[in-house]
Amino acid sequence: MRHEKAGRLLELARMLAATSEGLTLDEMAERLGVGRRTAERMRDAVRDVFPQLEEVDDPPARRFRIPAGLDGLFQAPTAEELAALSAAAEVFSQQGAGARAGALKSLERKVLSATRAAARRKLAPDLEALLQAETIAVQAGPRPFEDETVLGAVREALLSMRRLRFRYAGGATPGRVREVTPFGLLFGRSNYLVADEGQGPRNWRLDRIADVAVAEGAAVRPHGFSLQDYADRSFGIFHDDTEDVVLRVTPAGAEDALRWRFHANQSVEPQADGSVVVRFRASGMLELAWHLFTWGDKVQVLAPPVLRSTLVEQIDIARRTHTSGPVVAAS
Repeated sequence: MRHEKAGRLLELARMLAATSEGLTLDEMAERLGVGRRTAERMRDAVRDVFPQLEEVDDPPARRFRIPAGLDGLFQAPTAEELAALSAAAEVFSQQGAGARAGALKSLERKVLSATRAAARRKLAPDLEALLQAETIAVQAGPRPFEDETVLGAVREALLSMRRLRFRYAGGATPGRVREVTPFGLLFGRSNYLVADEGQGPRNWRLDRIADVAVAEGAAVRPHGFSLQDYADRSFGIFHDDTEDVVLRVTPAGAEDALRWRFHANQSVEPQADGSVVVRFRASGMLELAWHLFTWGDKVQVLAPPVLRSTLVEQIDIARRTHTSGPVVAAS
């Protein structure tokens, strides 16, 4: 128990050293999963060990931080942390996300180079064992486009709040030069720039962007725009009319549904017959229809009608493709 309490205090100290603005008592309590009074006692205990802890007035609250960071003695990584970092880099690499894989590999080298030699020697056997015992299952799907030149220009425009100019190979007029206000990046099965050309935010595929440059004009983004809220409005990437979706998962698939996330803002309601009703509000009915095929006969669409019709249309397309004309066997 003493060891556990010491670990929790060190965890709080790391939190306080990792923030430039500082944390309020309520924020400490939330991150640690404890009550406010417990967070207050833990803060006092951290102050006893780290007297450099300082208070910052931020009416109506007070914030606390350790401005100079912690000595490397308290920051040695564990084998599990390094294995997770290596695994994340491998996932990105297998997905074709070379830029982010390289960034994580660079971070891994920095962490190891900042770790004391004795700690590195102690970590090495466990880390090697974990890396050999854990691997990533490769899943079928597109390899997202990640060109460091394109990503670098987009990030420069975002940080400097400038407009972005590029030649776009998609849309109604392929090859036309566009100048947009960038809002952010969406990473997923394909990678997109979210930007406004004058008609509101839309998605621009990164693999169709060329001759990219940061423009001179200032980029003024709408007040209160949230990239996360924008992403959450769609089931996947495509944005169209937003619909109230209601799915019934049969008893045969209920256990899986209780562990599955269809949407970030879903509600899940177990039913008396053992089925599960899932509700959420989203756009992107075509992508949702594609996903629902993976559930077979375990999911029934209760609403909206457009999702049911989209499913039927996709079935008809597959049927026509595989029943019209002779099938030629590959030699």
